[in-house]
Amino acid sequence: MSAVSTLKITTRTLELAELGADSPLPSVQPLLEPPYTVGAGIPEEISAGVRWGKVSNIYPYPMQESYSRETRATELTAVVLENEHLKATFLPQLGGRLWELTDKATGKELLHTQEKIQFANLALRNAWFAGGIEYNIGTRGHSPTTCVPLHTAIVRTPEGQEILRMWEFDRLREVVFQIDAWLPADSNVVLVAVRIRNPNDKTVPMYWWSNAAVPQSPDTRVIAPATHAYATDYDGSMTRVDTTNFHGTDATWPTNNTQAADFFFDIAPEERRWEVAADADGDGLALISSAQLRGRKLFVWGEGVGGHRWQEWLSPSDSGEPRRYAEIQAGLAQTQFEHVPMPAGSSWQWVEAYGNAGLDPALAAGEWNAAAAHGAQRVEALVSERSIANALSDAGRWADLPPSEMVVAGNGWGALERVRRHHSTTDWIDEAGTPFGVETLTADQAPWLELLNANEGIVEKPFEASSGEVPSQPFAGADSFVRGLDWEDLLTAGRNASAEGAFHHAVMVHARASTSAGDQGVVAALYRTALEGSFVAGEPLSARSRSLAHRGLGLALIASGDVAGGLSQLRAACGVDPSCRELLVEAMTLALDNGEPAVALDALSRAPESLASLGRARFLEATALAALGEDAAAAAILTAGLEVADLREGANSISDLWTQVCPGQDVPAEYQFSMK
Repeated sequence: MSAVSTLKITTRTLELAELGADSPLPSVQPLLEPPYTVGAGIPEEISAGVRWGKVSNIYPYPMQESYSRETRATELTAVVLENEHLKATFLPQLGGRLWELTDKATGKELLHTQEKIQFANLALRNAWFAGGIEYNIGTRGHSPTTCVPLHTAIVRTPEGQEILRMWEFDRLREVVFQIDAWLPADSNVVLVAVRIRNPNDKTVPMYWWSNAAVPQSPDTRVIAPATHAYATDYDGSMTRVDTTNFHGTDATWPTNNTQAADFFFDIAPEERRWEVAADADGDGLALISSAQLRGRKLFVWGEGVGGHRWQEWLSPSDSGEPRRYAEIQAGLAQTQFEHVPMPAGSSWQWVEAYGNAGLDPALAAGEWNAAAAHGAQRVEALVSERSIANALSDAGRWADLPPSEMVVAGNGWGALERVRRHHSTTDWIDEAGTPFGVETLTADQAPWLELLNANEGIVEKPFEASSGEVPSQPFAGADSFVRGLDWEDLLTAGRNASAEGAFHHAVMVHARASTSAGDQGVVAALYRTALEGSFVAGEPLSARSRSLAHRGLGLALIASGDVAGGLSQLRAACGVDPSCRELLVEAMTLALDNGEPAVALDALSRAPESLASLGRARFLEATALAALGEDAAAAAILTAGLEVADLREGANSISDLWTQVCPGQDVPAEYQFSMK
């Protein structure tokens, strides 16, 4: 009987937290991450990559921070690739995550996964969830697309191979990425080809890391063909280390690490790119790729109370049994702190392969060099270097084949981008294999599409209201945000000028402004124009835009040193929209950060009970009370029980506050999230 491979579109029901609506606040705030410094022995290539290409914020993506800790049974679209060796399940609606990879010979699940998906504050947009293999693009951190649907289709090749294709337009770097996954009938590995296309007329800083969560037991060891690694201890530093003698222990056994750490293996250029996580039987995920995906990483949560707490937080278990995991990862650069220059008009493609390493357990657990040599032999037997080269060649031939069957629709920003580039006569991609159909356009893109149509007769009208010619009229506003100098030119053109246009222009300038007092002064003036200026045509700012303009003005004033004026504007923003959770939390946080706890409490006193009772608001209240010397009141909030659903990765704030207001009492386990 000949080998058979199938691709099946089905559903998967999981306990899923409600993600909630996107934040209404434009993401002009700086990213929250420590500045990383490089120590002695770090090559200049890495140092230069660390210094270059960082983004100041993730605008125009909105934050995703309205989730809770409650879950419900949710049916998701799943695409299953299966042959006699492997079964791989992808979830296109959750960032294209490869959720499960089962080795049929052993019955083992090669990925850490779970029946309950709980969001937590670890990603660039806040919301993230643990498990499977995720795909990250743009800049350091979990991708803006990690919790949203990707455009998804099935492609059938002339050779009869069925391919799962997922793609999206990355709004941060303005590139298109594409993920093609297939499972040949006789293959012991799932093959995934990634293609990134830069249609811009300039070099863009590029970042890609594929992150695989793997089950962790006391017997788990991670092996790669390198004797050293670049390590970070979550203290802002990077050093070159021997991973088998890191702080006096062999860190290649994840359970040997007492605290969270990253290890970026220093693999020689001539070595194959692979990494393996092996269990007591030698089984476990092998993460192999073609040469362009050069980096390999081991991440561990650490065996401290905080590391365990984070894993329980991310992978809750109804049985009460802890489910530990580590991550093995593969990226374009040597470390995750670097960006790689992607030239104008270029297209990059590589192949990744995932399967069971099937190591000899005695050799895998033995002396490091012998274990790595054995791993290299087994990796070659699993999928040869020639097979990877052939797969890369196939992927190149198939990359532009049109979809045979659409499965899931992504967002409409790619379709809008095509229209924008046509309007500005700039280059765009060939969409044959990755179409951004007009049917994906929604109300989020409608105002911007109409702005383009009003200024040039571009006919791209999926909305009933857009039938016929669009008259010239002032910009009436939008609930979504875009970026780009051509958008700014359109908004400030005479016939489009309006209060709403002035507000959106202010937001765009704010998002690209430096932190200098001069730039922030320009931003503040633009917000004031939107709030106070008179326009020949158009309506005054809507209540929503007025609240956000006060907020933007407040941020600009604080950044330029006028804290009192800035906090006053934030108070005005909350007054216009008192039901906005995000405004309240930001106003209280900035008041506390700037030494004004009484202002934070005043903002809370004006909020409706539905907001004041939220875990985040209660924690900020306790922090403000402690800052005012009211330790007993703060302690009462903490001892009553507090759950902050969007607690930031690495945050020690709750445990620190407990230590301050409850002296002599042990910090409860549920408050211990320290990664050190």
